[in-house]
Amino acid sequence: MLSSAAAPSRLWTRNFSLYFTARIVSMLGDAMVPVALSVAMLSLGYGVSGVGFALAAWMGAFALFVVFGGVLADRFHPRPLMIGSDAARCLIQGGLAAYLWFGHPPLWFIIVGAALRGIATAMFQPGVSGLVPQVAADPQKANAVVRLSEGISAMAGPAIAGMLVATTSAASAFALNAATYAVSGICLVALRLPRYEVDRSASTLVNLRTGWDEFRSRSWLWGVILIWWVLGVFVWGPVTPLGAASVIAAHGNAAFGFAEGAFGAGCVLGALAAYRIRPARPLFGGGLAMFLFPLMPLAAALVPSLPLIMLGYAVSGVGWAFWSVQWATTVQTQIPEDRLNRVAAYEIGGSILAVPFGYAIAGPAGTFFGIHRLLLVAALVGLCCAVALVAAPPIRRLRRAPAAVRSARVDDGGERRPAAARDDRCAAVRDLGAADGDA
Repeated sequence: MLSSAAAPSRLWTRNFSLYFTARIVSMLGDAMVPVALSVAMLSLGYGVSGVGFALAAWMGAFALFVVFGGVLADRFHPRPLMIGSDAARCLIQGGLAAYLWFGHPPLWFIIVGAALRGIATAMFQPGVSGLVPQVAADPQKANAVVRLSEGISAMAGPAIAGMLVATTSAASAFALNAATYAVSGICLVALRLPRYEVDRSASTLVNLRTGWDEFRSRSWLWGVILIWWVLGVFVWGPVTPLGAASVIAAHGNAAFGFAEGAFGAGCVLGALAAYRIRPARPLFGGGLAMFLFPLMPLAAALVPSLPLIMLGYAVSGVGWAFWSVQWATTVQTQIPEDRLNRVAAYEIGGSILAVPFGYAIAGPAGTFFGIHRLLLVAALVGLCCAVALVAAPPIRRLRRAPAAVRSARVDDGGERRPAAARDDRCAAVRDLGAADGDA
């Protein structure tokens, strides 16, 4: 690997271009799923509860298994796990599309398929963070570009899904989703990465404990996760099934796709801002942006005209994307390289573990309390979470990692970094993390 002084400044190397293609294509398919699944479940007669149960099965399985995905990614390499995950998800989504075309899939079939897809995604997601420093010289710019692509996908995916379900069927959206996983897998196979050397003598239990020790030693890290637990139960979980029911009831099936697409457009703008703006205290800057996020559940609750709903979703996307770039870059640059995948798995699993509860209770709670009332509560809770992000001292005070610590790990087929250089970097990150914890 190249040292920070010799690292190339250009972002669009062969490896990063392939990684970017894999991400934008698979994220395009992922962005179609909430719209396709919501419309499919409602048209099959399973209601809001059915949407919530299916989403909970996916997210719950993902949250339970993602830590093991992080351990396996650190023990071997993230790329084989990601390729295998793409293959599995291609088969699962293709099978669901076929069943929807030729039959009436029972609820249990959709829920089991969602759970299997969640397990496959759990093997994939830790490597998303771990590969960025291996394929990009500048993690900040790389994360901004990836978040930009996610915004484009989040904008185009729901709109495509909305048009497909309006003109053909939900099965077409699931079939296209399956194809995107195939393209992603091919791009990942084509990456040229250096030989991956790691100590594999430790047991899985020891690796899990090591990752946990790294996770809990950073108050800024677990502090954000605690806030995300509240956000997951009261905002992220309910907003998709309840928002879908609210918007579809008021404006039709395609409207929810347009609203989700507007959120993606906002993510594009937020990512562009994050590409240029580098706060000295990244989590504080991202926390300020999160004050925009509650506009999504608020728009879904008030259900004004469709353009105003789309505006609320778009502004919410700006805040979400800017935060996401700051958060991803902070995790990638503050955690030792040889433990990043494990810590990222704890971070991912911890941040979304509460979301399945929100999904599962959305339908029954919406029936009991009212859909619009719960969405208003979600907007209020989202605002309180933004306040907590900027008020908590360990989160607010954390400063950006020095450039020497953020050095790129690899160029196109680059050299392996000498062990001494790697150890020096890890020591620097540990010292910085300790100082942040003391702060």
